[in-house]
Amino acid sequence: MTAARRLASDHRVFAFDLRNHGTSPHTETMSYPEMADDVAETITALGVGPVALVGHSMGGKTAMLTALRHPEVVERLIVVDAAPVGYPPAFVEYAQAMRTADLSAVQRRADVDAQLVKAVPTPGTRAFLLQNLILDDQGARWRPNLPVIEAALPAISGWPDDATGSYAGPTLFVYGGKSDYVQQDHRATIEGYFPQARYAEIPEAGHWVHAERLDDFLAALTPFLA
Repeated sequence: MTAARRLASDHRVFAFDLRNHGTSPHTETMSYPEMADDVAETITALGVGPVALVGHSMGGKTAMLTALRHPEVVERLIVVDAAPVGYPPAFVEYAQAMRTADLSAVQRRADVDAQLVKAVPTPGTRAFLLQNLILDDQGARWRPNLPVIEAALPAISGWPDDATGSYAGPTLFVYGGKSDYVQQDHRATIEGYFPQARYAEIPEAGHWVHAERLDDFLAALTPFLA
């Protein structure tokens, strides 16, 4: 959200929670076609399209498929540390650790942080995940629909087999130099879908580019938005 707040000083920004995340509806399924259609429907309902659409990781794949399925709502596309390819299943252990954490006596985020250490050894990643923990007078609970997310993760790690066509608008792939999510051998596939693709590497960032190197991320993004 920090990146969104920074961008909001010069742009009108809408920060979407995908289904089963944040305050968006909980549903029984969450495929990429469904999420892409959700995004396009929301842009249309808000009456703000076409937009500059930005997405990271799962959100990046959703943004790519939105541009392919609904190019009329996307004026330009920014994909952060993702490519239109399948990856080995990731984050399943994270979802399992969150879902099985004992929240019954939790009073501080640190209580849950300690329970996640084994599955999520990186402090920055745990801090990111813990943003999804609600602590109030009703106790502790997770905001996302963790059982459905966990079940969907194998498919989310992939890329839809039936994704077709291409998006002709300006497209920027921003990726971390310490991440392997966007590789040189992905570029032919990327450019098959996105022929106007450009690339911006943030050398000192890993997968969580915008969280790890916010200023560098914005320096890459801002000229493209202009």
